[in-house]
Amino acid sequence: MADVDSERWLVIDGRRWRRTDPSLPDDVVAALTSHLGRGRSAVGAAKRHGDDEAVAAARERVGLAKHGLGERGPYWWDEPEGERLARARDALRRLDELDELEEG
Repeated sequence: MADVDSERWLVIDGRRWRRTDPSLPDDVVAALTSHLGRGRSAVGAAKRHGDDEAVAAARERVGLAKHGLGERGPYWWDEPEGERLARARDALRRLDELDELEEG
């Protein structure tokens, strides 16, 4: 059981964090992780500027990325692999669309 737990959970300072779905292709993980990092950075910047609307928008990005990675939402190990990949690709598509809206 410990081996299964270590595949599913990461423990930092006694707190359990869900790991990224290991079945996701590397390019999808890299893209979602990039969005996650940019979203986290945007949360910090928006907080420093006192912009609650921007904080909410950045947190939405973080949430989308974490759902895509399988770190939030349904437990990835309880879902069929095809559904997990579809969820990840949908999250990535939505994040890319947000980028296009901000650029355009």
